[in-house]
This record gives sequence, C-alpha cells and structure tokens, in this order.
Amino acid sequence: MPFATWILYVLTVLALMSTPGPSQLLMMSNSGVYGFRRSLMTAAGDLSANALQMLGAGFGLAAVIAASATALTVIKWGGVVYLIWLGLRMIRRAKPEAGVRLDKRQTASLRSLWLQGFLTSAANPKAVVFFAALFPQFISHDAAFWPQFLILSGTYIVMDGLFLSAYGLGSSWVLRRFKSGARVWVERLGGSFMIVAAILLGLKSIAR
Repeated sequence: MPFATWILYVLTVLALMSTPGPSQLLMMSNSGVYGFRRSLMTAAGDLSANALQMLGAGFGLAAVIAASATALTVIKWGGVVYLIWLGLRMIRRAKPEAGVRLDKRQTASLRSLWLQGFLTSAANPKAVVFFAALFPQFISHDAAFWPQFLILSGTYIVMDGLFLSAYGLGSSWVLRRFKSGARVWVERLGGSFMIVAAILLGLKSIAR
C-alpha cells in the first residue's frame, strides 16, 4: 500500500472520529466513575466488536447483514435498551455515601465493563457495511487484498483506541480534581452520558 494512500486513509478516519459518539461517551462515563485503568476494558470491548465487524466486511458478510433488516433492528434496539438501563441504574445508585467510598470498592466487574463496550459497538451492526464501503476506497486491485485489509483494520483499531483512551483520561483527570462529595454528580453525569449514547444509537437507527 502506498504511503500517500495510507496517510489519506488516516486523515479520513480522523475526520470520522472528530465527533464523539456513543462509544466515546460510554468511555468517558466509565473512566470517570470506575477509573481510567478499569475503563480500558470498555475500550477493549468496543475494539473487539470493531474487529469482528471488520472481519465481517472482509469476508463479504456485509451484503448478508444488510439484507437482514430484522436482525439489524433486534441488535440495534437491544443495545439501546441496555444502555438506557445502565444509565438509569447508575443515576439511581448515585448517593453521597456511595460517592465517598467509590475508590475503595469495585462497583463493576471487568467482564461487565468489557461487555458494555462490546454491546455499544455491536449495537450498530451496519458498521460492517460501513467498513465494507470505506476500505475499498483505499485498497488497490493490483496488490494482495488481505495485507492491505489488515493494514487498514489495524490502523483504524489503533486510532480508535487512542481516541477512546484520550476521552477516558480526560474524564478521569477531571474526576480526580473533584471533592469526594462531588463524585455523586459525576456518577449521575456518567449515567446521563449512557442515556445520551443510547439516544444517539436510536436516532441513527431511525435515520437509516
């Protein structure tokens, strides 16, 4: 793959990631509430779903998924409902005494944090179609497909991981400067972020 083509791809992905989406909001929420290190499992879940979606696009499954309107609807709205439930539960559990002890107890398992990230990304199965439409713009027919595909996929995952980490670090940095009593509001804000993420997913579903 020519270096100039790769640079153009990077610039394109940067433009696509410039606006925070549901995954970024979820990362900010979990990093602020559970700490940056634990929130990395949320990023891992998101990137795992992205990797599967890219493989789906690479193996030509985009057409199959696009043709299954029922499957798209079920997965999409299942993810929306799940995020709303998480957000409401976080807001409901935000109490002053809980906020003071937040750093002294594990309020969510690593598996749960990973699952949140995975489902948030997997709730948009049309991402397979997106990758299937994006990658061919930068793949040359004169070279082997899979090496180019792996370069594009790896680049996207690294960039997405860096963006998620930046959002998580920013949220964690702000939280460390709050007094313990204000952590309750951070947790409520985190729950609100989840609900906003769900609304964004729902709006995308309606728009399409």
